[in-house]
Amino acid sequence: MFNYTKVEDSKVEYLDIAPASELPNGERLFVEAEGKSLVIFNIADQFFAIGDVCSHDDGPVGDGDLEDYNVVCPRHGCEFDVRTGQAVQLPAVVDIPAYPVKVVEGMIQVGMPREENP
Repeated sequence: MFNYTKVEDSKVEYLDIAPASELPNGERLFVEAEGKSLVIFNIADQFFAIGDVCSHDDGPVGDGDLEDYNVVCPRHGCEFDVRTGQAVQLPAVVDIPAYPVKVVEGMIQVGMPREENP
């Protein structure tokens, strides 16, 4: 898995997801983008996007409780930092994808990695 938030903007393609007004502070939004399940969080008016998949058992994590910047997987209690995708609590030891998010003209955009041209 990979923390795409650290990738140069030229290596990601930003996709329009939803108006920022539809994701109030403290809420989350579940979306599909390029065949991937994502969850976008609004924490203190900052937006974060992670893959909605636990690296421990491939179950969804987005429905889990949010503790500070960590989402707790509802199945086995793994925790992931929504800012980076880093696994911070066992039994997960592998990070999950984290994607860059920006708001442009009121629209939430998520950066998806570009396919490398051969």
